[in-house]
Amino acid sequence: MVHGDQSFLRTSPRPVPLGPAMLSAEGDLESGDQPCIQPEPLKSAYLPGKATPTGGGRAVSAGNSPKVTANGVPDIEDRILRITGYYGYNPGYSSHRREDGSESRPETPGSDASIETRSYQTCANTALKVLGGLLMVLCVSSSWVGTTQVVKLTFQSFSCPFFISWFSSNWNILFFPIYYSGHFFVTGEKQTPIQKFRECSKLFGEDGITLKLFIKRTAPFSILWTLTNYLYLLALKKLTATDVSALYCCHKAFVFLLSWIVLKDRFMGVRIVAAIMAITGIVMMAYADGFHGDSFVGVALAVGSASTSALYKVLFKMFLSSANLGEVAHFLSTMGFFNLVFISCVPLILYFTRVEPLGSLSSLPWGYLFGLAGLWLVFNILVHVGVVLTYPILISIGTLLSVPGNAAVDVLKHEVIFSVVRLAATCIICLGFLLLLLPEEWDSVTLQFFANIADKKSEEHGEELTESSGQTRSRSRANGTVSIPLA
Repeated sequence: MVHGDQSFLRTSPRPVPLGPAMLSAEGDLESGDQPCIQPEPLKSAYLPGKATPTGGGRAVSAGNSPKVTANGVPDIEDRILRITGYYGYNPGYSSHRREDGSESRPETPGSDASIETRSYQTCANTALKVLGGLLMVLCVSSSWVGTTQVVKLTFQSFSCPFFISWFSSNWNILFFPIYYSGHFFVTGEKQTPIQKFRECSKLFGEDGITLKLFIKRTAPFSILWTLTNYLYLLALKKLTATDVSALYCCHKAFVFLLSWIVLKDRFMGVRIVAAIMAITGIVMMAYADGFHGDSFVGVALAVGSASTSALYKVLFKMFLSSANLGEVAHFLSTMGFFNLVFISCVPLILYFTRVEPLGSLSSLPWGYLFGLAGLWLVFNILVHVGVVLTYPILISIGTLLSVPGNAAVDVLKHEVIFSVVRLAATCIICLGFLLLLLPEEWDSVTLQFFANIADKKSEEHGEELTESSGQTRSRSRANGTVSIPLA
């Protein structure tokens, strides 16, 4: 089948055969009549499109019909152009229909402006997300580094870790007021704090919070919270801030192990490898100064803090995984109230037993205490709110970056010299922490990524072959060689 337009054959006085005899000029000359050859310039021949602008048949207007001789036979030049497919293409006619049936319309300046506006908005949104994520990571890491370093400064004049932990935990009461203030200014809801508090109290049950539910739900979390902070502060008395922050990062591996055992989470081999690396780093950290003395005790305390933190997170995931931001703020404020009411007896016992002699109230370093409690509150707000508002992986990366942050402060300010074993242990723990951040579908996503790259390369190779063959055909036409389809 010839690829040119065939409707113009109706103007001929006699039918022209469409078979193979029509494929050469010599075959037409053998039909009996000798046409008078009148070659016309190429620009005078009408080159219709594949369809008319009106979308009807392929009839050619009388004013643009092919040139014919005196006895009604199309001239040789016109027939060669039609046979070779030139009548199916019209480069000067911009409104012809495409092969897919859609009409090509010239792009207007308005459409270009709308496309540019959408692309600009997309780029702006992406930039804002990236900047917001970087800001969240920076705030989490800096607040945790500041908390750790202020604790070290406080211990120079005030060595009462449990009192510091208890005093800082009391500030959790401010969680819900801060949440309500932000919620009020963002949404503008005319809801009193009491009404919002009762609404968020449904976390404890449909009837709201009662004394029994208050103790039953809050006591385990408050005890684990206090133990985590207290063990962390005790470890800071024995080790440097860099070592303690690195060992605390092992809580991610403990969370995975507990979630796998208790919550029946998906088993992942790479996370088992990360847990083994975390344990290896702990052993190397303990071996750095020998399995004796303050170093070993400090490692044990830091690992204990990471373990209690992992247990707290797993219980939180088990019982409060469906809680919204308001309910989480309500729960943390309830924990702070529980700490103020029920755990206040412990600092008093330690004071009267001379385990933690506080001295007079005027002698307490209130500046350090308020700064420490404020930084700790900011860190906890960023951790709990950031998990809801942003990606949890950003919070984890911020916690991990506290290790090099503390290392920089220890080297520059405290002139700490790290041994090779401690550096190796810290690097192994951090590497295991990064492996634990891999998503559950990381293997399938990686395989799909490489498969897409392979498909893209094969498509590019196919396009290169097509372009090379097209260039070969164009050179053949330029040299006078014409390829005519036979069907």
